[in-house]
Amino acid sequence: MIAFVFVIGAYGFRMYSDARSSVNKSYVQLQGKKSASKKVKATKPISLLLIGTDTGSLGRTNKLGNADTLMVVTINPKTNTTTMVSIPRDTFAQIQGGAYHYAKINSAFLVGASDCAVKTVQKLLNVPIDYYVTVNMGGLSQIVDAVGGVDVDVPFSWSDTYHDGGTFTKGPAHLNGKRALQFARMRYKDPDGDYGRQQRQQQVISAIVKSVLSTKNLTNYRSVLNSLNGNLLMNLTFDDLVNIANGYRGAIKNFNKSQLKEVGAYVGKASYQIPSTSQLQSVSDELRTQLGLQTETLNNANVKENEQNVANGFDFGSDVNQNYHIY
Repeated sequence: MIAFVFVIGAYGFRMYSDARSSVNKSYVQLQGKKSASKKVKATKPISLLLIGTDTGSLGRTNKLGNADTLMVVTINPKTNTTTMVSIPRDTFAQIQGGAYHYAKINSAFLVGASDCAVKTVQKLLNVPIDYYVTVNMGGLSQIVDAVGGVDVDVPFSWSDTYHDGGTFTKGPAHLNGKRALQFARMRYKDPDGDYGRQQRQQQVISAIVKSVLSTKNLTNYRSVLNSLNGNLLMNLTFDDLVNIANGYRGAIKNFNKSQLKEVGAYVGKASYQIPSTSQLQSVSDELRTQLGLQTETLNNANVKENEQNVANGFDFGSDVNQNYHIY
């Protein structure tokens, strides 16, 4: 999630040759994809998958673990709108790697790194993903400090020192790197659970964007670059980022934020979040429309499983101790 800031702020660093070298070290193409540089055209909408991990320094190859954060972002230069949709990490999905097994969607990164995560999200929502940005969540504190902190609105007061969630008071707050990381990661004290955590993560991303877009922060580019080293992988070169930031700057300033809503259930003894077919269709329609694509009726593995489970009494209007079966 941190790397999206560089998509926003790259225009401010384009005059620095060391910026180009630093960013290009993070370039790793997806399997079967051509160079992203040939696709960046400011006349067309684009899509990105933001992948946040807790795997430590990334370097040039993925140190695999589960993805902590998954967000689909579309940027539309015609409507001047950026749409950000969070996908809960416990979402029941068919992982598009190995034996194509069913699991929590956050395990896609463990199975096959960024490539598998992109394919799994594409299959779940029937939405093409042009680019990915994978970031070690631990780098969040470094980039927030590099841009001078962020301003957020704390939705409620909490104290969660046991899980390193920090202590926060409801209302406006200016956060340094450490505090921003606590704000973005805490979920056990949130009455909305992972949904509340996703909303706070979206707040932090938006706040970082505002900081990077302000001219006073351009002098901090060396600190920002240092914060990205070892924390970032993506199929975007420095020139790609400059083209995106210059051509899509108007759209980047206007965020629409939403989430894939789901119900809790058990598959065997494991708890999952199950997206209804109507919710999947709604999110798919929203993203495809933002990309200038015609909407299509979903017919993936989740849809077929939902049909079977609903026929056998599963209730998407309930979130209490239900069992969901794999057929």
